[in-house]
Amino acid sequence: MPRRGWRAPAHRIPALTPRAADMAPGLSVSRIVKGCWQLSGGHKGDRGSDRTSGKGAQEDFALFREAGITTVDTADIYGPSEAIIGGYIKTMDADAAQRDLQVLTKCCFFSAGDMKNPSVDAIRKRVQNSTSSLAGRVPELVQLYWHDYRSPNYAQAAVSLTALKEEGLLRHVGATNFDTQRMGEMIRAGGEVVQNQVQYSLLDRRPAGKMTQFCVDKGVTLLPYGTVGGGFLSDRYLGMGAGEASKTINTYSKSKYASVIEQAGGWGWLQELLKTLREVADDKGTDISSVATRWVLDQPAVPAVIVGARNAEHVDAARGVFGFVLDGTDNAKIEAVLAKGRLAKGDCYEWERGGTW
Repeated sequence: MPRRGWRAPAHRIPALTPRAADMAPGLSVSRIVKGCWQLSGGHKGDRGSDRTSGKGAQEDFALFREAGITTVDTADIYGPSEAIIGGYIKTMDADAAQRDLQVLTKCCFFSAGDMKNPSVDAIRKRVQNSTSSLAGRVPELVQLYWHDYRSPNYAQAAVSLTALKEEGLLRHVGATNFDTQRMGEMIRAGGEVVQNQVQYSLLDRRPAGKMTQFCVDKGVTLLPYGTVGGGFLSDRYLGMGAGEASKTINTYSKSKYASVIEQAGGWGWLQELLKTLREVADDKGTDISSVATRWVLDQPAVPAVIVGARNAEHVDAARGVFGFVLDGTDNAKIEAVLAKGRLAKGDCYEWERGGTW
């Protein structure tokens, strides 16, 4: 087993991260998207490696972009995240910013009061606030998040975002953490929803069922997050006991994915999965996280995945995802372990809203 911190041989790493053909018509993105949840304030982790705020965070954007990771995903609720991206945009040449950077953000409805009024005028102010934080940048994609389906106005919100697209305040309308039923309702109502950002990994395969079929049928794409389970799908955790691992849960994401592991099969099952991923990685000359990420990238309706990174040390690992191919034998080994876990019965984000796994 390679030592912790090991990197794939340089000759196996492409010079640039390949661009996806389309996330939507007219929207080409890097196949690895830099997730910016880590910039929201609750993901600092180890002080020595933290670059989630200020000048350090802005400098890291340039390193990701140089590696071909030109797309960033943020949200209006990620604390200073949009403003940090805006600060980076201000350092760029204007033409380069338009040509070489794609900004995806969100419009999130949490409170009952907000969910009562998803009018065009109300949402216009929110999108304009995001654009202001982003140094005047019109987002390539604004993704709708709706916290409580008992408030039924999510379809109207999608229609309102579509109207703002026609006004030129955003380029495309997306969604995040919607289930299949509500995706259909929004599209039937006239919302031009072209994408759904969902949790998708070897630990959480809920999108693989009816959601994927819906997307294939409707021409919608999936943008997965959580592809390495907050870092649990990595060489670091291979052979680690549950007690030792619990000491590393020092960020929001670690806490979240520790709960996912319990639902999916428990710590012993995770260790069997990591062992199998290590065997595949040895054959490919790479690491566990790269294999886990590549598995998600190979799924139907997935043009790109989000990789959350607290610093630019993850750039080489992200690029290494494209230095190998998973074949039928590799996938059969992985599927054999997945079959021993607990296959979720619920749809995307149903468990997080208090439903079943």
